[in-house]
Amino acid sequence: MFAATTRLVHRCPAWRRRSYATAAPGAANFQVFNRNVKLMQKDRAASQVETSRTVDYLKDEVAARVADRLADIKRDFKTVVDLGSGCGHIVKHVDNEMMGKLIMCDMSEQALRRDADNYAPVEVERRVVDEEHLPFEEDSLEAVVSSLSMHWVNDLPGALIQVRKALIPDGVFVGALFGGDTLFELRTSLQLAELERESGVSPHVSPMTDSSDIARLLSRAGFTLTTVDVDEIVVDYPSMFELMEDLKAMGENNAVLSRRPIIKRDTLMAAASIYKELHGNPDGTVPATFQIIYMIGWKPSPTQPLPKKRGSATQSLKDVLED
Repeated sequence: MFAATTRLVHRCPAWRRRSYATAAPGAANFQVFNRNVKLMQKDRAASQVETSRTVDYLKDEVAARVADRLADIKRDFKTVVDLGSGCGHIVKHVDNEMMGKLIMCDMSEQALRRDADNYAPVEVERRVVDEEHLPFEEDSLEAVVSSLSMHWVNDLPGALIQVRKALIPDGVFVGALFGGDTLFELRTSLQLAELERESGVSPHVSPMTDSSDIARLLSRAGFTLTTVDVDEIVVDYPSMFELMEDLKAMGENNAVLSRRPIIKRDTLMAAASIYKELHGNPDGTVPATFQIIYMIGWKPSPTQPLPKKRGSATQSLKDVLED
């Protein structure tokens, strides 16, 4: 596992960590997110066509990196499923050398249809699909990709199991989701402001999984040859308020079941001041850090390479390094 940082100069609330370390694969987790609220948020964002297009910068960037990882797999996929496709971020970064057809799946029909008239370099099929309840038959898919969608799934281990079951033997899953360090600047600023103004902290934030859990989750879901790496993308905003406006326009605003519907104005003003004081840039802008966890997993197959048995080496690593 490695981490890298990219800064995007551009003009969502924040996330706490959610640990799956002790969750049994396929077990029903407690409900964290209101999926109906999330659907309404995505529908509302996509219905504001021009506004939502102006905030595609983050999802387009991450989708490009997911597509690059799929392109590194030198296979001619006939069909690839894009799980949680949104308005179509992966499709902007694929071509007919990577695949013949892309099936875009999202719970929001509004999002699926926003750019349906745009040119696509491959054949595209759009399906309304809830990521928590996949409709695909077992052993039916060559590849599944998912870019910045699965962090809103209540039962992430169960979702990964469903993906693995739907793949053919030696099929591949390539995914990306927000990690627990995403928007730590906003999270700490809101917490400090609420402690100061309201003498407590309320759930304005959505929990995200930690990067250390993902490799274990993939293995326990039945994937092999797993790979996990982490990026940090830092985006500069004029202030905290533009950041929160962009989050809403992305459809990435808070959907926690126990969330408060509003934040008091004086608390927001205090949070913006704290944000700028603690994290602000010299030019007056404020940075927002997005931690992106990338993962690759393969469905087991007899044709896959297996690790050598312990003790079967014929040469020591020390001798190789000394040469």
